[in-house]
Amino acid sequence: MSSRTHVVIFANGRIDDIESIGDLIHPDELIVAADGGASHCHRLGITPDVIIGDFDSVSVDDLYELERAGVQIIRYPERKDYTDLELALLHAKSIGATHARIFGALGLRWDQTMTNLLLPASSELSDLNIQLIDGKQRITVIHAGDLYEISGNPGDTVSLIPLDANTGGISTDGLEYPLKDESLAFGATRGISNVLRGKQATVRLSKGMLLCVVIRKA
Repeated sequence: MSSRTHVVIFANGRIDDIESIGDLIHPDELIVAADGGASHCHRLGITPDVIIGDFDSVSVDDLYELERAGVQIIRYPERKDYTDLELALLHAKSIGATHARIFGALGLRWDQTMTNLLLPASSELSDLNIQLIDGKQRITVIHAGDLYEISGNPGDTVSLIPLDANTGGISTDGLEYPLKDESLAFGATRGISNVLRGKQATVRLSKGMLLCVVIRKA
């Protein structure tokens, strides 16, 4: 299969606004279903390019139909060291992808949800620009040395959550409550519910990692 730089991954979590997703997917993006994420593709009338996992959430008949449709089937054993979503991201990296957008990464199981939120921080996936999308929320990780650009509209909520105790040297521009070469304490809430003043803002940090959550007003 030829490499594509932009990948859309459907995980097997909750998607409440499935109808709105179709407009967010571009024709040149590779579509990967992580196991039961194939059900979201079916609801959208999309045939994925790849389905990957141990297939404990896909029926034999559905898998057969996907195979007949020309979908690449990548099967793993049930006893494995990676979740299906992580396998999908590793596959995206292996074919040369640079960007991955994930739908359905959140759900009722908090262990899975927390792990999925932290996947963009994995050193194995550092070459991938990963964004998790859940309704009006956009979630990603900002790494040390990054100059991260946030696009949106005035009034959008921006939260910066430190992922370790060594996150510091944070500077922002374009947010209601600016940070100037400051630190955010791990486990504290100071970085929650900032506000985008215009259509763009930037975040830079010199050490550590930040989980960045942007919640759009509309």
